[in-house]
Amino acid sequence: MKTFWGLRTKSTLALLTACVAALIPALLIAWQALDDVRRHFASGYAEQYTLLHMQRILTPISRDLALSRRLADSVVTREWLADPDDPRLRRRFFEEAGGYREQFSDDAYFIVEHASGDYHYNADQQDFSSAPRYQLSPDDPDDDWYYHTIQDPATYTIDVSQDHKLGVTKVWFNVKIRQDGELLGLTGGGIDLGSFLDRYMRDSPTGLTPMIIDKQGLIQAHPDRERVTVGTDDSLAGQDQTSRLHNLLDDPQQRDALDGILQKALRQPGNVRTLEASIQGRPHLLAVGYLQELDWMLVTAVDLRATPVINERWLWPMILGLLAVLGVLALVFMYASNRLILRPVQRLQRSARALADGGEHTPLPTSRQDEIGQLSRTFSYMAERIARHTQDLEERVQKRTQELMQANQEMQQARREIDASIEYASIIQRAILPNRRLAARLPDQHAVLWRPRDTVGGDVYVFHADDQGYLIGLVDCAGHGVPGALMTMLARAIIDNAILRHGPSDPAALLNETDRQIRATLHTGSQLNVIATHMDAGLVWIEPQASRLTFAGAKMTLYTTDGHQLEYHDGGKRALGQKRIMTYRNQALPLHHDWTYTLCTDGFLDQAGGEHGFGFGHSRLHDMLQRHASAPLDEQIAAYEAELEGYRGNLPQRDDITMLCFRFDASSTAYRQDASDTSRSNEKDAT
Repeated sequence: MKTFWGLRTKSTLALLTACVAALIPALLIAWQALDDVRRHFASGYAEQYTLLHMQRILTPISRDLALSRRLADSVVTREWLADPDDPRLRRRFFEEAGGYREQFSDDAYFIVEHASGDYHYNADQQDFSSAPRYQLSPDDPDDDWYYHTIQDPATYTIDVSQDHKLGVTKVWFNVKIRQDGELLGLTGGGIDLGSFLDRYMRDSPTGLTPMIIDKQGLIQAHPDRERVTVGTDDSLAGQDQTSRLHNLLDDPQQRDALDGILQKALRQPGNVRTLEASIQGRPHLLAVGYLQELDWMLVTAVDLRATPVINERWLWPMILGLLAVLGVLALVFMYASNRLILRPVQRLQRSARALADGGEHTPLPTSRQDEIGQLSRTFSYMAERIARHTQDLEERVQKRTQELMQANQEMQQARREIDASIEYASIIQRAILPNRRLAARLPDQHAVLWRPRDTVGGDVYVFHADDQGYLIGLVDCAGHGVPGALMTMLARAIIDNAILRHGPSDPAALLNETDRQIRATLHTGSQLNVIATHMDAGLVWIEPQASRLTFAGAKMTLYTTDGHQLEYHDGGKRALGQKRIMTYRNQALPLHHDWTYTLCTDGFLDQAGGEHGFGFGHSRLHDMLQRHASAPLDEQIAAYEAELEGYRGNLPQRDDITMLCFRFDASSTAYRQDASDTSRSNEKDAT
């Protein structure tokens, strides 16, 4: 039965819903993007406008300041002020000052004789006079600017003030005139503030309001004259609140933010800071730049709604055109999908239902030469193959399951045998370690940390004693696991043979003999290039009665410390059995009482851990040995293992780890043994 809410209707509604659902957020995103673009361009426009006008303001100021400094540094000026009564020098100065006057922006200059307080002023709109206009007095409040200026340590000042005696308000450039460190006077020029600021306030673009404020936010220049601060600081109490920039902002939080922007601008003159604020209910962007020379701030207020940052005349036609295009595309898509997809799918659906009801021989429509036709032919072929493959698959699964169960049982049996063999090898390897002899001869003078990476490992330590002293050492064979364990058996046998040949008191001779026998035993044919046969080793011959020891090593270091200082003695640079042969040599060292002597394999140093997975390293090892040097040896080994575990964390153990420590104190009696006990121990070792 055909219903209204069929596949055709649902697909059409789904398509329309998807278009609307996609269009609404697209329009919102586009509108937000347009607003962000408007704000971005408004910010750049305000910053560039502010920087441009800052430069336009600073350019004449810099020019007139440079002219004022040149006038103050003139030889003619200083000669006249040094002798102001000389008519010739006076005439020369006013002739030269006339040339400077023509270059000043306001065609005016002034000069003050410090000794007499005479104030000279000449301007283009006044008659020239070499006589002083008036005389400065410390008692006259209007003359305080001069006395404040000469007390300032700076060589010049820039003041914005009103000269009531001359009746002008200007930006004054006050440059001190000195000769041999003595103040002669003050000179400079000025720029009329009213006409100067009018050039930057008028003809501003639509939506943009430039203004100048002081550090307290009082408006000094504004296109609207009613907003400009009038009077001195003492007369501002009753001033209209609109004469302060803060009071133009609607939000108190924005006023606090404006204070922060002003402080940032003060700390970085020449940079422009921006702030979004609401003025009279309209969003504005304020750009603030600090004019350090005038101690004022140039503010540009951009009305984000009125400023033509982006031309929006094309926006609505573009949106309407986009909607029209989307509508046409939707209609075309609905017609094409109905004709090319929905109708063939309905026919294929009926054929599939017939196939399910009538068995594998129900014919399917295969006349079309496109994807729908290919799908129909595939359905027919699939129906024929399903039954055949189902039966074959069941038989294969049953057979394969039996094979897997048998293989799993065989693997478990093999694993048990391997584990048992490795465990037995571990018992044998532990049996060759000289733990009982060390415990009998040096019960409190040694401690060992032996941690194979696997059940068995490639590290082994040796011990031999006679009536002269003790031989104690550590060997790190290449590899780990079963190959490493086999190498330790070979290393132990070779070292024992070397001791029989050369005796235990010459560690270097033992290493050289061991190196020779390893090469003679293993380095035959091409084995050197196939397997790793090298060994790191360190042997120490200890003579407690003589308070000395002899050390020889192959890529192994002997560490000695009393907790305050650490010494380390490196062995030879090549391991035993390496391709290049070297001769190992003894190092004679004093046996310090209460010092701890340590040998360790590179598995300790190379163990990865920490935050970045780096190796434990020499620095941590040195620090660890010094910190625990005064503790009993068993406690030292426990502390080393705990610190290594804490550093390793969850990372796996990389290599076999062995650390051997020994120490002799002044009251040690471990060596006081009968010679007969020593001989019997040596015979057992040889056996």
